[in-house]
Amino acid sequence: MSADAARRFRPDIEGLRAVAILAVLLYHAGLPVTGGYVGVDVFFVLSGFLMTRLIADEIAHTGSLSLGRFYARRARRLLPAVAVVLAAVALLAWLLFSPVDRDSVAADLVASALYAINWWLSGQAVDYFASGMQASPVQHFWSLAVEEQFYVVWPLLLLGAVWLVRRFAGAHDPRRTLLAVVAGVGTLSLAYSVVGTLRAADTAYFDTLGRGWEFAVGGVIALVPITRLTPRAATILAWAGLAAIGGSVVMFDEATLFPAPWAMLPALGTAAVIAAGTALPSARPQQLLSSPVMRHLGRVSYSWYLWHWPALVFAAAAFGELSAVEGLAVVAGAYVLAVATYHLVEQPFRLSPVFRRSRRALTLGAACTVFTVASGLVLALTIPSLPTKAPDEATGAPALGHGDAVQRSVDAVRPEPRLAPQDWPRNYDDGCHADRPETTSPACVYGDPESDRTVVLFGDSHAMQYFPALERVAKDRGWRLVALTKSGCPPPQVGLHNDALRRYYSECDTWRSDMLTRITEKEKPDLVLTGGRDTYTAMEGERRLDPAASAEKLRDGYADTLSELRGSGAQVVTIKDNPHPDKDVPSCVSRAPQRLDDCAVPQDVAFDYPHVADHAANRVEGAKLLDSTPAFCRDGTCPAVIGDVVVYGVTTHLTATYARTLAPWLDEQLSSLDVMG
Repeated sequence: MSADAARRFRPDIEGLRAVAILAVLLYHAGLPVTGGYVGVDVFFVLSGFLMTRLIADEIAHTGSLSLGRFYARRARRLLPAVAVVLAAVALLAWLLFSPVDRDSVAADLVASALYAINWWLSGQAVDYFASGMQASPVQHFWSLAVEEQFYVVWPLLLLGAVWLVRRFAGAHDPRRTLLAVVAGVGTLSLAYSVVGTLRAADTAYFDTLGRGWEFAVGGVIALVPITRLTPRAATILAWAGLAAIGGSVVMFDEATLFPAPWAMLPALGTAAVIAAGTALPSARPQQLLSSPVMRHLGRVSYSWYLWHWPALVFAAAAFGELSAVEGLAVVAGAYVLAVATYHLVEQPFRLSPVFRRSRRALTLGAACTVFTVASGLVLALTIPSLPTKAPDEATGAPALGHGDAVQRSVDAVRPEPRLAPQDWPRNYDDGCHADRPETTSPACVYGDPESDRTVVLFGDSHAMQYFPALERVAKDRGWRLVALTKSGCPPPQVGLHNDALRRYYSECDTWRSDMLTRITEKEKPDLVLTGGRDTYTAMEGERRLDPAASAEKLRDGYADTLSELRGSGAQVVTIKDNPHPDKDVPSCVSRAPQRLDDCAVPQDVAFDYPHVADHAANRVEGAKLLDSTPAFCRDGTCPAVIGDVVVYGVTTHLTATYARTLAPWLDEQLSSLDVMG
């Protein structure tokens, strides 16, 4: 380390890294540290401070910035360890995961190697807080991707701003220019983040543009000289900053609206600690952060972060759900890997004289990236797949009435398990299933558009999944079919909390109200077929209700909806919610095609949730209930594969292929209920 670098080194910041990594690790291990995820926000602010300070110093001393040297430092410091960890993930996924899970991990590995996994996860609408140990073993790379994107763009932005001011304004103080740019970008990013979080918190969580303000907070602290604080004021500021971080760790939880505005608390707390250390390096909080233990943990924090999440995910895959104690043990094991990686990979490459030259370091970085991308591609290319049954050979639902209740093995199946999660009804692809932000539905007319008999399918995605069967019935009977469905928005007229959005689901209220008006006043159908998932969280004002209270409120709201629909003169049929598997069915089938008993679910387990639709239908005169249980279960068991067809795709949703085979059953049920003659 050069004399100048030693003078600028901040041991308290190394200790602050330890605070950040410990918060994340304890949270992921399963301890009741409900806001431990804010450790990532601490890292973001620290990165913003260190990078901005480095860039500003070089521009001040040399008048410019060597981009090659800047990126070379990042490459030799970060990428070798990433290559080792991602290669290990590819190997362990091949050994421990089912073909379906390997397929998912392969794509995630490539996205991680290219530092684009945050956008990949956002595009898939992955909920960071709901994934648990079923998440990808490289999901934690989202934050590293955000940081790498920052490392690429930040120096270009700051250097470009200085160049422009010099070009058009002549002599100037570069720090003033940098401060104006950093503050401006931070303000815009914060505004964008607040709007994005209020609109869709699950996707905003991974959004680089909505995280830029956290780096900017650190950048502002790097550019504003803070040297006039009294020792007392600096000490109080440092303690207040640590309290803000600690308070976030213990007070925040998965329902906290994040990242904005609440991420401001740990971000500003981190900034306060940095500022206090700038003014008074000898303050008591700085001494604690600079202790040997904290500095050591801070030094290995990068490798520890890389290893801890794959270790937890693979341990859960091998041994089942982990307790908090077991999670801590796994995290401790990851520490051993982290120390080894730090000494055997990080430091040798960072300090090697061979890679001091920028060109060689950049070549090293490119080689690491190519190697990790190749690991993902090799994993994808070595995944076995089950043969796919021809459409006319896959029986599906009708097979449940013949032979054994559970199909015990399969040599060919439809759809191939890796494709089952994407096997959605065509009205979904047609844009006729409203997503969460949408508050209206287009025409969405199927069957015979000219028919004088209209049927409406109304509800959430659990209603939408019956579309393939209902469309076939509508075509056979010459009905006009209107499909009106929306994600997470069931028929009950009740205010709901959306877990992914982490707020009141106001868009559902608007859509449901408008669709009920459309159904009763415009469509004026002969039949309305409603359905929905029974497990929603209802709200009473700003308060989320517990499962029992939510179920009762949903029943009341469902009865109100059925009464309103009946009042229009339409016949109304409500479909009882389908079984809820307790496992990932496509993954299980791909892992054990000759042991399908392992993938079946006992009926009492599959229906172990508060029932809403059937209770509501019994309250409303003229409303009829269609019990779907015989279409999925027999003799107390709900199979994963019926008639060589995979029943479930994503979580509790049916595959469109299986739903299509329900057409004869649905036609028979509607006839037995004396519906539409």
